[in-house]
Amino acid sequence: MNCLVCGAQSIKLILEEDSKVYWRCEHCYFISLDQEFRLSSSEEKDRYEQHNNDIHDENYRLFLSKLFKPLKDKLKDEAKGLDFGCGPGPALAEMFKEEGYGVDLYDPFFFDNERVLTKAYDFITCTETIEHFFEPIKEFKRIDEMLVKEGFLGVMTKFLGDEKDFGQWYYRKDPTHVAFYSPKTIEVIASMMGWTYEIPEKDVVLFKK
Repeated sequence: MNCLVCGAQSIKLILEEDSKVYWRCEHCYFISLDQEFRLSSSEEKDRYEQHNNDIHDENYRLFLSKLFKPLKDKLKDEAKGLDFGCGPGPALAEMFKEEGYGVDLYDPFFFDNERVLTKAYDFITCTETIEHFFEPIKEFKRIDEMLVKEGFLGVMTKFLGDEKDFGQWYYRKDPTHVAFYSPKTIEVIASMMGWTYEIPEKDVVLFKK
């Protein structure tokens, strides 16, 4: 089995917990849930429908502002964006629309309009999305194809810290979370894609094509 991010063969078993198995890449430090333990599509959707991501919820908007503010500061007034994996309550897209930006929506469960995936965008956002990617590097390559030159990809996810606590980490225990990234993983992704990146806030990455 090769790493789902960098393709390296240096994969080691790091955890068997809660009747699940996790693998760690020794090159890019990416951790993945073994494919055998992934939820079915219907089970995934059921979980997402339980999320209470109201687009008007002020606390949720405050959470999203960690990505919204630093990304907005980099955009031109006419920038067009895509909220990739927006879920049933696309609050971040609404925040950008309120500032005058055009934003398309895509989510395989709630906004499954693949037509938007054929367009070009100045910015793409993935908030609490990349931890759900079954095949991360394929998804990043798909995003890269949609980004214009010097376009931005804004990501929010929880990054791995002390891996000795991985088994007890609440983020791991979400059954829809299958992909876990360390700062090293982000560095490797940027290098593979030919992107630059910065980390303006904790658990936020801005990639630039």
